[in-house]
Amino acid sequence: MSQKLADDCIFCKIIRGEIPSCKVIETDLSYAFMDIQPLSEGHTLIIPKYHAQFAHEVPDEYLADMLPLAKKVALAIGAKNYNILQNNGSLAHQVVPHVHFHVIPKPNEAEGLGIRWPAKSPSIDEVKKSSEAIIQKL
Repeated sequence: MSQKLADDCIFCKIIRGEIPSCKVIETDLSYAFMDIQPLSEGHTLIIPKYHAQFAHEVPDEYLADMLPLAKKVALAIGAKNYNILQNNGSLAHQVVPHVHFHVIPKPNEAEGLGIRWPAKSPSIDEVKKSSEAIIQKL
């Protein structure tokens, strides 16, 4: 499978070995390494060996390879509680414009990922209307 990597992307440089990393596991399609600014001990990033900023731009075979790696890493970390996080775009808090999954152990209230979840309360009719709009585009 051919890889599409970008010359100026920090994660593509890590994949090519131009920037050092603490590799955890690697497959033909994915590369997992320790985050150098972890939210907790064991915080690991899993990236496709395909450069794309958004998940919807990554070929399915790469996406299918990454989630089993996230599962293996989460089990290897041994955390009872953890988050698997993937952000798309700067408004969604994506810092590096290369798709990546975070596996973030949550050992206690202070460490790991903190989430603000401002839930809304739409009517069931509004929820149904949204689902119908999505279904029409699938």
